Amino acid sequence: MTGAAKPAGAARSRADRRRSPARRRLRRLQFRLTLAYTLITLAGVSALSWMVIRTDERSWRGAAYDEMDQRAAVSTSLIYYTDAGLQLDGLHDDEATRGTPRVRVLHADPDGSLRPVFTSRGPADPAVGADRLAALARSAMDRDDTVRTEEPDARGATAYLLARPFHHDETQEVRGAVVVVGDPSQWMGEHRRLAASVLVGAGLLTALAAATGHLLSGRSLRPAWQSLEAQERMLADAAHELRTPVAVMRSSVDVAGTDPRGLDPHLPRIRRATERLADVVDNVLTRGRLQAAGQDLRAVPLRLDQLVEQACEEVPAGPHVLTTSLDASVVTADPALVRIAVRNLLDNALRHGRTPAAAHSAGHAEVHVVVRGATVAVADRGPGIAAADLPALTERFRSPGGGTGIGLSLVSEIAAAHGGSLTADLRPGGGTLVRLSLGPEAPGPAHAGGPARP
Repeated sequence: MTGAAKPAGAARSRADRRRSPARRRLRRLQFRLTLAYTLITLAGVSALSWMVIRTDERSWRGAAYDEMDQRAAVSTSLIYYTDAGLQLDGLHDDEATRGTPRVRVLHADPDGSLRPVFTSRGPADPAVGADRLAALARSAMDRDDTVRTEEPDARGATAYLLARPFHHDETQEVRGAVVVVGDPSQWMGEHRRLAASVLVGAGLLTALAAATGHLLSGRSLRPAWQSLEAQERMLADAAHELRTPVAVMRSSVDVAGTDPRGLDPHLPRIRRATERLADVVDNVLTRGRLQAAGQDLRAVPLRLDQLVEQACEEVPAGPHVLTTSLDASVVTADPALVRIAVRNLLDNALRHGRTPAAAHSAGHAEVHVVVRGATVAVADRGPGIAAADLPALTERFRSPGGGTGIGLSLVSEIAAAHGGSLTADLRPGGGTLVRLSLGPEAPGPAHAGGPARP
């Protein structure tokens, strides 16, 4: 049987997977899906953030104008007329005219011009031109209603302006207006902090969405990865394994064309290449079926011992010694797959199980086959293989010495598909013992349990 596999094989296999065109294509698709997911999330989060910020801004603006309107209403209520004229003494001591926003009173002279007659005490407010304040007061007087607007101050910043008209006590004529100038920065500090928090949260949420989208897209594309890689592996298997028998047949035909003896001396070699070609095609098609069907096997109750006996009878005659010890056994499995697995085990043992004394004799091997329960054991007297070396030998293209290159790999996949396993041990006295387990045995009187120990 095959010797120990080279450690570099696993590394090459991993490198092949990394260079797989299927993985490259799917990584690009994963990147596009992640980008799309991130952009959609970003658009949604941006719209939501904009709505939150705008709503909060309108709320703070409304609160600012409400306070300004309250100050203006209290101020107009404190303005009154006597025979001596306009009286503003009530404005000097009231809370409404202290601090910010500051209050200004503009009164109409007999000629119709407006002049400021009162300015409340407090911190400096936005520097808005007197002409703008007068125009706003005139607008409120003409409408006889409260007017609100926003104007740029001398620094270019926005200032809130509100004008409310007041009337003469006796004639009820509009005689002026109270103008309140507000600084948005007094109210908008909290709004800016909220906006910063919302934007930072939106950025973190978008980053989290990108990471989550990457993970979810990778997980959702995993079946596609497996499917594409399976197809590429099957094509690679076919190209790799068909190359040798086709080359043998071509060279034999070319030589036969120039051989005076004709084609007859070359027919055995062509026949062997044809048989190997058929084995390769069966193995590749079987692997494709396994990869396509997954766990959906055509499992039926079958006599495992009879199937193995038929497979042994189909082994071509040669200088090998093939013995069997078959206990009656019934298992639930896919007959076609089990037949191919057993045939690959026999082929591997016959090819690589030559005794050291007869190593010079091509094809001479001593093989013993045992069926007990749901296990098929194939033993030979070849160089031997340890259990630790079996995983490397079940990789594709890791069968030196002329094997199919995917034989043991396919056997391992068939065992796994049936819920079993493929194991190998050194055989006492020299050689290798390979066990194919097909899972639990079906109950019945034909049960013959116990491990296979040839």
